[in-house]
Amino acid sequence: MLGPVILAASRSDKMRRFVSAAPGTKQVVDRFIAGETVDQVVPIVQDAADKGLEVTLDVVGEDITTVEQSYAARDAYLELVGRLKELGLGTRAEMSVKLSMFGQSLEGGHELALANVRPVVEAAAAIGTTVTLDAEDHTTLDSMFAIHEELRRDFPDTGCVIQAYLFRTEDDARRLAAAGSRVRIVKGAYKEPASVAYQDKAEVDKAFVRIVKILMAGEGYPMIGSHDPRLITITQELARQAGRKLDEYEFQMLYGIRSDEHVRLAAEGHRMRVYTAYGTDWYGYFMRRLAEKPANLLFFARSILTKG
Repeated sequence: MLGPVILAASRSDKMRRFVSAAPGTKQVVDRFIAGETVDQVVPIVQDAADKGLEVTLDVVGEDITTVEQSYAARDAYLELVGRLKELGLGTRAEMSVKLSMFGQSLEGGHELALANVRPVVEAAAAIGTTVTLDAEDHTTLDSMFAIHEELRRDFPDTGCVIQAYLFRTEDDARRLAAAGSRVRIVKGAYKEPASVAYQDKAEVDKAFVRIVKILMAGEGYPMIGSHDPRLITITQELARQAGRKLDEYEFQMLYGIRSDEHVRLAAEGHRMRVYTAYGTDWYGYFMRRLAEKPANLLFFARSILTKG
């Protein structure tokens, strides 16, 4: 019940100010955000690699309002590419981008976002790694998929994200599960109306399983974004049934959540990628993490009370 309320709050400037000023906020934000600068996140990437983990890096801050901010977002990712080049990890350290951060919602946003993201994808390919286009709310998806298709003409390893709670996603999965594709499936973390998305958790879980089955049966590379132990077990069985080897799909989980499970899956031979966000504009990302799981909200409330 609280999830939709929290997601609505993620768009509120008043709530942004309140949460930012709360005495326990930093403790909780530090759990989900790896740092504010690329210098702070590089050691975390190296530590993950030393543990046999892979990462996808997200520079937070999708709520931009000017073209200049979109250029700054592009430049932040290009700076990140330069630092990843020094590490020499290849696809073990890729990047995730939100096209809204590259100007998608501004006037002429589709062309602007494509123009901004292309040099990032090109620079990533030059150092032997990849970029995945994150899914946002349903109104942005046709643009995201069109940009994904355009980028794959020159950079076929460019990935994209689909969301299980949307009615359209099974059809999207069938279309995307082609040879050479990289597709991350997640449950979904935006406030969506009942006209386009399942509202019941059980229905979302069922859709997630159906979509994983489609991806496993296809010719692409599935990336399973979930912390749910039951869905992870089901995924392993679906992969076995599809005849997939352990390196023919991967699990993805968020930085700061179920860290022991990250290491366990990697030790079993699975590819395990940690979605690692960093940057100063953390509010929207942070609120979606609170909305996803009541335990996260409880942890935040306790921190505020303790610090207060």
